[in-house]
Amino acid sequence: MRIGELSRRSGVSIRSLRYYEEQRLLSPTRLPSGYRVYDDADVTQVQRIQALLAAGLSTRKIEHILPCLAQHTDGVALSCSDLYDELVAERDELLTRIETLRASVEALETVISASPRPVAVHHDDLTLTPA
Repeated sequence: MRIGELSRRSGVSIRSLRYYEEQRLLSPTRLPSGYRVYDDADVTQVQRIQALLAAGLSTRKIEHILPCLAQHTDGVALSCSDLYDELVAERDELLTRIETLRASVEALETVISASPRPVAVHHDDLTLTPA
């Protein structure tokens, strides 16, 4: 299939697919004309890339992880045990960032709840809100 078909089947833009190729996450066959040719396995590969990006991983990390992903009955899992610790560390870093963001939200909530609400002022059919 060509890049447009892969884009339609995976729901990912052609621009993103080209970027994935630049990042060595996809390796399509090239015809003598220069056209890219993909197979059905590339649809799954793109879905995995999307899932790993959504999990907050960089394309550099994804490049190392992709070859070690294998489909199991319970879903996708690593087949390379040396990456396990790296993924655990990545998860722990994300959890730390989440806790930091939660603390920031709580601090903002405290300021917001202690602040008076702005009052709309009506003047000659104009509504003005104090800054």
